Formats: sequence, C-alpha cells, structure tokens
Amino acid sequence: MNVRTVKATRYVTPLREGGSLPAIVEADDDGLYVLKFRGAGQGVKALIAELLGGEIGRVLGLRVPEIVFVELDVTMARTEPDPEIQDLMKASSGLNLALDYLPGSITYDTLIELPDARLASQIVWFDALTANVDRTPRNANMLLWHKQLWLIDHGADFFISTIGTILRAIAAICSNRSKIIFCCRLRPKLKALMLPKPQN
Repeated sequence: MNVRTVKATRYVTPLREGGSLPAIVEADDDGLYVLKFRGAGQGVKALIAELLGGEIGRVLGLRVPEIVFVELDVTMARTEPDPEIQDLMKASSGLNLALDYLPGSITYDTLIELPDARLASQIVWFDALTANVDRTPRNANMLLWHKQLWLIDHGADFFISTIGTILRAIAAICSNRSKIIFCCRLRPKLKALMLPKPQN
C-alpha cells in the first residue's frame, strides 16, 4: 500500500455534511482533496478506518478515490473567519487524511440508477467484510462520476470489536432488508441460493 503525502496550501470550502465537517483543500501538487480532519469528533480511529477500508476496497477491485496523507499547517487557520472551522484546523495540525476530489461528481441515488447485480453484490459483501453499517439506501456513501460508481466514507468501518458481534450485526441488518443498499438487485440471487437443490 503506497500512500502519498501532500501538503495543504489553501483551504477552499467546507463540506457541511455529517458531524466531521470535512473540507475541500488544495495541495502542493495542485490537486484538490476532500480533507478529513484528525481533530474532528470521530478522532484518529475514524481516519484509520477510512484508510484501511478504502484500500481494502481498492484491492478488491472497487473504485475508491485515491487516499493521501495531508500535512496541515496550523497557520492556515488564521485566515478562516468561522470560529468552529478555525478551532477544528488548529486541533488538526499535522498529519491528516484526504480523498481525491472528484469534480462534477454527484451523490449516488438508487432511485436514479441501479448497477448490475454483480457489482451490487460485491459492494454488499465488501461492507459485510469491513463491518460497514453506514452505507444504506438513505446514505449510500457513493458518488457517480463519469458514469461509474465510486465508494467513499469508510470511517465507520471496523467499529465492532469481536467476530461474534460482527456476525450478529450482519444478521440484524439482513433481517431488515430495507437497510441493505441494492437489496432489490440481490433478492433474486438470494432466492436462487436458498432454493433446495434437485434430487438426482
């Protein structure tokens, strides 16, 4: 796993989504990134989960924006007028995590378009593998970019401590199929798997 390190040079705009208050920043490689602050409420553990979950997804062949380490200089907070963001930047001085910004991407909505059943099942099993309970039909944590699905926001992965707890969590989620994204695509496959095999 080769993760690049860049230095933030300009704070562009906050993304007021969720409780972590990520932001778009420009870096010294002239790229734009969605910065996840180490000083946010979820703390460093969420950034570790983001890194591990995203890179596991990439190894499995799923599309995940490039993940980079970002050096944030505390002096950047001086030009930020919002006191909440200023405090967050001060608390996040040093090494942080970011995803490559996908310009023109839109939040994926299952009501607009469904992927093929193979990709849908890969995403569901990937979420089960990483114990990701944060991807639901209401909060897909996916972007549509150049007609392809990109997976984001894995900070809630691995927050279950034991295998037994993971299995119970998966069973609880599966018992309420409305909470599983792409459930309508998987149902025919699941029914086929559950059918009794013909006797010879």
